[in-house]
Parts: sequence; C-alpha cells; structure tokens
Amino acid sequence: MRALLTGVATSTLLFLNTLAGILPMLVLSLIKLLIPWRPVQSGCFEAVRWIASTWASINAHIFRLLTPTRWDVRGQQALSRKESLLVISNHQSWVDIPALMAAIHGKAPFFTFFLKRELIWVPFLGLAWWALEYPFMRRYSRQQLEKNPALRGKDLEITRKACDRLQGRPVSLVNYLEGTRFTLAKHQAQQSPYRYLLKPKSGGVAFTLSAMGDQLHQLLDVTVVYAGERPPTFVELLTGKVGHVIIDVEKHPIPEIMKQGDYQEDEAFREMFQQWINQLWQQKDEKIDRLRKELKGQA
Repeated sequence: MRALLTGVATSTLLFLNTLAGILPMLVLSLIKLLIPWRPVQSGCFEAVRWIASTWASINAHIFRLLTPTRWDVRGQQALSRKESLLVISNHQSWVDIPALMAAIHGKAPFFTFFLKRELIWVPFLGLAWWALEYPFMRRYSRQQLEKNPALRGKDLEITRKACDRLQGRPVSLVNYLEGTRFTLAKHQAQQSPYRYLLKPKSGGVAFTLSAMGDQLHQLLDVTVVYAGERPPTFVELLTGKVGHVIIDVEKHPIPEIMKQGDYQEDEAFREMFQQWINQLWQQKDEKIDRLRKELKGQA
C-alpha cells in the first residue's frame, strides 16, 4: 500500500509540474516561430530554457522528497555551467534520465540532444524541442550515398547549420553511445566484448564533433550503476523501490585530432576514432565492475 501511495503522489506531482511547464513553453515557442526577429527569438529561447530547467529542478525535488532513492553522485566538483560539454553515458533504463539530471543539472549547462529530423513533427514536443534549439539532424545511409553521390556531406552541412544557433551558448550535448537500452538479450546477440555494455556506436560522436567540435570543451563520461541484479524500471522509481544509485562523473579532454577527420570517408581516421571510443568504453566497463562490487559489499 505504501508503494502504491508513493507512486500515485509522485506521478501526480510530476504530471502537474509537466502540465504547468508545457503550456507557457508552447506559447513562447509559437511566438518564436511567428516572429522571426532576433531579439524576440533570443528572449523566447532564454525563457523556454528557464522553464525547462525549472521543470527539471522541481522534478528532482519531487523525487528527493517522496522517494528513498539515494543518488550517490561522484565527480561534480569538476563541473561548470560556463563550459560546453559532450556527455556520454551507459544506458540501461528510463531511470537513467533522472540519474543524469541528479548528476549534472544545475552544475553544467542544460541538456541538449541531437534529434532525428523526423521528430520535429511530434505534436507539441517537436515545437518545444525546436524552441529549445535542439539540433535536428539528417543522416544519409551508405546505400543512399551510393545511389546519389551528390548527397555526400549534405547531412553534415545541415547539422552544422542547425548547430549555428548554439554558438556562444554553453551546452551539455548528450549522446548515448549504445543507441539503445542494455539488455542481456541484446548483449548476447551482439556478442559484445564488454561485460556490462553494448558495443558503442562511434559514428554519432564523430558526426557530433565534426559538426560542432570547436564549441565542445570537454568530454563528460557519466557511468550509472544500480544496486541489484537488474536495472530498475521507471515505475519502481515512482513507487520508491529504487535504493542506492551511483552516478560517476569524469571529465576527459577531447583530442583535437578527433574533431578534424572525415569518419565516413577516411578509413584510417575511422579506425583511430573507433579505437579511442573503444578505449573509453573498456575503462567504463571496468569502472562498472568496481562499482557493482562496491554496491554488493554494502548490501
């Protein structure tokens, strides 16, 4: 009964907070869309980002007040709200999003995500994401490029133009390298060489750095580890059934050479870039093993 009451209270407050935020955000987004005057658009962007940031802060307070989850964050002292970051993280559950917010919200710039171009047509949310100036990207497959060589470089050009709006604004650009949530079935199907991770997809990070590498100062490597044998569900978080969560935050410099190559066309650069990412992923896998052992020792 206690878990049910906790779930109802937490869900209700999260819904009301979202409703209170989305309505003014949509109004500001429409104003920004209809009035193409830079001072108005800049003002709307700042207002929309403030609403989104406040929404995230209130959600964090709701989880802190109503649920017993212990967010054990390590490494925050190295963060700055004035420094643009490329954020990478392992991905196991929808609980990863609140965990990421607990780790860096308010201590680093507000989250920014690369989104598929098709998502701009999602009702309400597409407009809000556009107002938040999330870059919408279009990727052409190798087959499309073989059929139409004139498309080469177009996807990067489109993304760079979308990123131009972020110039001069600190951002935390989030990228989940695995591309999907970890499950044992996916891990076995991939024959992943890592114990706790799926194979990383290097292309997305290479594309990001090529598009806006000069704007990104550091790589923020976030590692999320949960107590228990399996990752918790979001419903378990809402109902107070998630205990100790370790979120380890570690900064790395981004090698300049990784911002300058052509991942799609230069085989030597692609191999070097993949080796860099694989090394980061191997270190993360070893860190997860250590943190899992630490959590088991506390159980």
